[in-house]
Amino acid sequence: MAAYISIPRDLTRVKTKAFFGLTKRQLVCFGTAALIGVPAFFLMRGTGNTSLAVMGMILLMLPLFFLAMYEKDGQPLEVVARHFIQAKFIRPKIRPYATNNYYSALIRQDQVEKEVHAIVCNVEKRQRENAARRAPGKLDKGGAKAGPGHRGGGAQG
Repeated sequence: MAAYISIPRDLTRVKTKAFFGLTKRQLVCFGTAALIGVPAFFLMRGTGNTSLAVMGMILLMLPLFFLAMYEKDGQPLEVVARHFIQAKFIRPKIRPYATNNYYSALIRQDQVEKEVHAIVCNVEKRQRENAARRAPGKLDKGGAKAGPGHRGGGAQG
């Protein structure tokens, strides 16, 4: 008779077992729970009530057991908790759907280009006006008329 071994089709769910059929994560969490829970039990048992000490130990160790064992959709508890906290408390409750329409983007770009062109034309117009006011009779290097305070050409006095 041949021995058959079942091989799962989805190999992403296969986890390597480290010791006693537990993963490294489970071993670390269970070990930490034992290091916290056992001394707490002996400290609480000194008060005289053993049942209360056992319940206190269980409450201290329970979160670490959840960290070791709980998994949803292949994600551990801390990842699921982080997604939950972000969805409920951090991100805004109302998130409007907005798209960037290509036609609207072209219109905005055209408006920006028109504004830039208008600014450039106004600057050039002011420069021509200033040059005309400076020199009613003399020309400077660029062909504009230069006034008496201008350094190019004419006697300074």
